[in-house]
Amino acid sequence: MDIRGDKILILDFGSQYTQLIARRIRELKVFSEIVPFSMPASEIRRQAPKGLVLSGGPASVYAADAPICNPEIFSLGIPVLGICYGMQVMAHLLEGKVSSSARREYGPARLLIDREVDLLSGLEDNGAPNGTPVWMSHGDRIEKLPAGFVPLAHTDNSPVAVMGSPARRLYGVQFHPEVVHTPKGGVLFANFLFRACSCTPSWSMASFAAEAVGEIRRRVGSARVLCALSGGVDSSVTAVLVHRAIGEQLTCVFVDNGLLRSGEAEEVEATFRRHFHMNLRVVDAGQRFLSRLAGVEDPEQKRKIVGEEFIAVFEEEAGRLGEIQFLAQGTLYPDVIESRSVRGPSATIKSHHNVGGLPERLHFQLIEPLKDLFKDEVRRLGKELGIHGSILWRQPFPGPGLSIRVLGPVSRETLDLVRQADRILLEEVEAAGLLERLWQSFAVLLPVRSVGVMGDERTYEQVACLRVVESQDGMTADWARLPYDLLSRVSNRIINEVRGINRVVYDISSKPPSTIEWE
Repeated sequence: MDIRGDKILILDFGSQYTQLIARRIRELKVFSEIVPFSMPASEIRRQAPKGLVLSGGPASVYAADAPICNPEIFSLGIPVLGICYGMQVMAHLLEGKVSSSARREYGPARLLIDREVDLLSGLEDNGAPNGTPVWMSHGDRIEKLPAGFVPLAHTDNSPVAVMGSPARRLYGVQFHPEVVHTPKGGVLFANFLFRACSCTPSWSMASFAAEAVGEIRRRVGSARVLCALSGGVDSSVTAVLVHRAIGEQLTCVFVDNGLLRSGEAEEVEATFRRHFHMNLRVVDAGQRFLSRLAGVEDPEQKRKIVGEEFIAVFEEEAGRLGEIQFLAQGTLYPDVIESRSVRGPSATIKSHHNVGGLPERLHFQLIEPLKDLFKDEVRRLGKELGIHGSILWRQPFPGPGLSIRVLGPVSRETLDLVRQADRILLEEVEAAGLLERLWQSFAVLLPVRSVGVMGDERTYEQVACLRVVESQDGMTADWARLPYDLLSRVSNRIINEVRGINRVVYDISSKPPSTIEWE
């Protein structure tokens, strides 16, 4: 049984916006899947999508190594929408002509509609005589249309900004409807999905949850399943979904490595043992991890130690549980996408080991019920499953935990300092109603001391740095412009409440060139 309903395939030509296309389509309650541009026409026919989208890309169609799809896809009788480079590929393969533009077009433009067709219905704004705002990013343009195509819209620099063969349901747009800078891009996608492709808007978390539960039951049967529970969003939603499917056949293992945020271990245990009534093994391994980290300064070494020790603990617990056939883990769709080679000959997907790099010798069969979902969809699924917001909106947390937020050697004392500072920051961010807007907000303990004055006495204590960023996916990030009064409250609380810190600074670096984490 297909848990996805109608499907749109997105052929990826390497655009930085390809994931945005998938998200925009899913927001309209239609399932979308990103596949390599080289997917054979026979495989596309077998999958029977309701429509195809050809993504943008950085290449020129005439370059020696330009990614070019099989021209047979235009003869399958499936509606196709080409975006930017995807439009140029369509024109090129159907014997039109693409040429280098004398004037490149990057940034905002005004789209003027020449012919009223279903694809462009609702895009024209009668109150904007200069045209509809769109976002361009191209150097080539359509010089000659393929046979049977007509120009549908233009901009000052692109005589053919939209082309189409409505009878064949083949369309191309030179602009990017998937980005927020094209305000009516969602209208264009809706026209393509519901008018050209006749899709039914049935993709929802409620239907996904019901079908996923049935699929897990059918696959697992009476076997036992193990889930490494970190307390993060992905592993938590995976655990609850699998538990709903097979109940007592699932055992979760939560390793408290002593490197967690304030109250995290207690919250995870209370949520999953008392609220969801799961089989949960909590392993207190804090001393074991700290002993191995003693005196270690290099961040890469810290990461390796934490990863190796986690594997060792997990293997020991798995051995104690007896025969386990399946391992459930929270692989997300971006993990799957990033494991594909866009220019490769096939859609090869690697097996992800998201629970700390589990070795192959464990010989589990993987259950990855979230592998079709983005992070925001996982949160919506978690809400559907009744998971508390304190778990669903927990910010991304690095595998090595607080060990890489203490710059320099790790000890119980330094971990306690950064843990207290981190707790205060999160409390104030949540009280200000900003938690859901921010990608991450945390404290870093710097390996420097500074002079301060408390009362009439001199202090010589450590410095905490606040790192707060906004991001869509963690690949790029910008530092958050928090209100000054909020920063002031956080700083005052940390200095007054955390003995050992007498100075607070704020990190205003973006990614790139900086990373989100300091180590």
